[in-house]
Amino acid sequence: MKRLFSPLFACALLLAGTAWSQEATIRKNLADRIPQLQQIDEIIKSPVSGLYEIRVNGNEIYYTDAEANYLVQGNLIDTRQKRNLTEERIEKLSAIAFDALPFKDAFTIVRGNGKRKLAVFEDPNCGYCKRFERDLQKINNVTVYMFLYPILGPDSGEKSKNIWCAKDKAKAWQDWMVRDVTPAVASCDNAAIARNVELGRKFKITGTPTLVFADGSRVPGAVGADQVEKRLN
Repeated sequence: MKRLFSPLFACALLLAGTAWSQEATIRKNLADRIPQLQQIDEIIKSPVSGLYEIRVNGNEIYYTDAEANYLVQGNLIDTRQKRNLTEERIEKLSAIAFDALPFKDAFTIVRGNGKRKLAVFEDPNCGYCKRFERDLQKINNVTVYMFLYPILGPDSGEKSKNIWCAKDKAKAWQDWMVRDVTPAVASCDNAAIARNVELGRKFKITGTPTLVFADGSRVPGAVGADQVEKRLN
């Protein structure tokens, strides 16, 4: 009589069942013990034997054992390769598909041949953004897609509208951010700004500036020109 299951297939089924059982145990125990962890996006094995990665709220990472008796919050470091595995994982989870960004809702600043690409979400009243913009002047051969992202208050929205409606958006932006020239009052269809705010919320962009590179990686904060160059290259 022909055998229905090979030993290898049976072993695979057993391993899958064990993995499901461990995941179910972790989910149940964490939900019972820590109400904030009722909704878990994903549970996978970490590179460390017996340690599991717990992912919640999209890109928040915790670690636990197979019984969820302990919960670890912090970075998992590979000491041999000197790599922060937690940071790498969060960066991968936070990646944004660059080509899918709605560039019609941004204006561009082109320097040199413009071959390298960078998208930036900025608030015109953000001091860190002003510092970043001054540093960005050192970067050549780049196209910057500027998404106005007014999240610091009503005046941020007003300045964003005046910049968006200016005859030369890029000039009005740089005049304000680099040279402290207040943008002139202007009016037009500025629905793009509201769409940018919604887009930022979707991608959980909580601070400005936030940079998105062509490979989808994002970097929050006013990083220096040297770091921008490294990422662009």
